[in-house]
Amino acid sequence: MMEKLLNPQEMADILGVKVSTIYQWTHQEFIPHVKLGHFVRFKYHDVMKWVDKKSLPGRVRRRVDVDIS
Repeated sequence: MMEKLLNPQEMADILGVKVSTIYQWTHQEFIPHVKLGHFVRFKYHDVMKWVDKKSLPGRVRRRVDVDIS
């Protein structure tokens, strides 16, 4: 069974961004998407893989700046 394709509004809600950001990202080919004629759709699992690749690891230790005056 094929996974449900999400529309730009649904993807914006999931990612917590504006719909205009989703359209900008698709125009720039920044986010994985599917073009169906004039429609843009998203595969949830493809976008979540993309989000995982964008994740950065946190530091192990806190960085402390020392002011030597």
